[in-house]
Amino acid sequence: MSVRRLRCRVSGQGLHEITPLVESSVAEALQEAGLREGLCTLYIRHTSASLTIQENADPAVCRDLESWLNRLVPEDDSLYTHTEEGPDDMPAHIKAALTATSVSIPCLDGRLALGTWQGIFLWEHRHARGDREILLHVAA
Repeated sequence: MSVRRLRCRVSGQGLHEITPLVESSVAEALQEAGLREGLCTLYIRHTSASLTIQENADPAVCRDLESWLNRLVPEDDSLYTHTEEGPDDMPAHIKAALTATSVSIPCLDGRLALGTWQGIFLWEHRHARGDREILLHVAA
């Protein structure tokens, strides 16, 4: 199966749910291949953003995760030497290193086998708005 490129516009730092975008792309990929089962792999092509599967029912979960990670990896730490791209850049690289650049989700009955309260999130670690690219591959 081919790799699909997903473009995600983010409004800045935080967790951005991309489940509907991924679900529709996976359904198309499975249908085109004539499959009902497989494995979806998502990979983000950036060093200052990441991917995660997390609860999507209560927005407080995402806010708490973001607050916790910002406390763990503060901006403007005097130990950072990579500072040319702004005060949020090096912390974004550290956050991406601590989280995940890829996730894999089984597909059953022609769709993602996510749990009831699970959603797929692009975790933007920089403040700026912009586009992020995620590669999606579904394998039999």
